Amino acid sequence: MRTVLIANPFATNVTPERLRAVEGELARVAELRVVQTERPQHAVELVTEACAGGAEAIVVFSGDGGFNEALNGLARDVPIGFLPGGGASVLSRALGLPPDPLAAAARVADALEHGRTRRITLGRVNGRRFAFAAGVGLDAEAVRRVDELGRDEHGKRAGDLAYALAVVRALVAHRMHMEPCLEIRGLGRAACAFVANGAPYTYAKGLPLPIAPEAEFELGLDLVAPIRIRRRSIVRLAYSLLTGRGRTGLLYAHDADRIEIVCDEPMPLQADGEDLGDVTEAVFEAERGAVAVLH
Repeated sequence: MRTVLIANPFATNVTPERLRAVEGELARVAELRVVQTERPQHAVELVTEACAGGAEAIVVFSGDGGFNEALNGLARDVPIGFLPGGGASVLSRALGLPPDPLAAAARVADALEHGRTRRITLGRVNGRRFAFAAGVGLDAEAVRRVDELGRDEHGKRAGDLAYALAVVRALVAHRMHMEPCLEIRGLGRAACAFVANGAPYTYAKGLPLPIAPEAEFELGLDLVAPIRIRRRSIVRLAYSLLTGRGRTGLLYAHDADRIEIVCDEPMPLQADGEDLGDVTEAVFEAERGAVAVLH
């Protein structure tokens, strides 16, 4: 099977040694071509080119940013696999792949050899595809704070623990108080919104943070939106969000095809941990059965 392996050398856990090992594993079962990303959004171009060039499968060795770019470059229905190369690699972990890249490559190689795929839904917000999570407000602000930390001397981005700490810092910046500032059409007003395409929503090191535990990759989108955030209720709210238990003070939607949000003023938007800038409107749509994932 003609397969293109797209590797992001800037991802936290992608090293030359690991890349060679992954190549060897995949090359056992596929006619493999390897390309590496050189800049942001390059994976979009490389995947689009691979689709146009007749690739029969695509495998991405990267973090969630590279996974997101790959999905946005997928121009036709080509099976795609995701090898964990980032600090979080939420997508590959949520799909049940081993956290070790070589073990994940062995699983994907077996899927390639036997034609095994899992068809999943993708989300789309304002035209941008996302695989597992997107949000308006608090978590998007946290993503932006992580980006502001920059990268280390090897070009590696801060990991998932930095995101969890950034959420705390964002709350502190708001003095642990956020009033309703956006309208979710058909549901009501809220302080921020989390939209999930699967569970967990993200990870803090090895700890899965479900937020929307009923979300499934084969279904539509789930929404969890705190109506307001107040200092006196912050512990209860954090418990609800981090465990997925209890919905007091939350707006909720399950298996939705479309979610429309209008903000009182421009607010941060993120998709799969990528900062999409400030928006006054966000339209989330479910692309059911959009992609076949090597699994």
